Amino acid sequence: MTRREAIKQAEQERTLIDLGFTRSEAEALRRISMALHRWAEYECNGDIERDPERGDKPFWSHASRGGKHYASPVPDRERGALRRLDKIIAAHTARLPHNHDGQTFPCHTLRAYIQGDPRGCPLYVIRPGDVPEGKSDDGYYNNGLAVN
Repeated sequence: MTRREAIKQAEQERTLIDLGFTRSEAEALRRISMALHRWAEYECNGDIERDPERGDKPFWSHASRGGKHYASPVPDRERGALRRLDKIIAAHTARLPHNHDGQTFPCHTLRAYIQGDPRGCPLYVIRPGDVPEGKSDDGYYNNGLAVN
């Protein structure tokens, strides 16, 4: 890791901590982002395919000399990363200030956006105000905080 990369990583961690994540959650978000990026690269390259006939389970895709297609099962690291991400976001939301009815204030609620193109950052943390009122995250996710 270069000095510039270390500085960028430290600034990102500091920003996530300022948003209310713990240091370990900030590191976990970075690792989740890296796992999702690798997974998107494998899918884009055709190395991993999901088989809808087998319950949408992922398989390594192998081609042989005769043109036959072989597939071997692979652990679903994408689903695992998404489960960990959901737990982190839920833990963050649970720590938010609540009103007297037990509801969290919407101005503090963060959400995650997964961008599946391997050419960019796969994970964005969307803060209140990053997406204009009534618009979809799909067009404005890059206003959020890229976690990489």
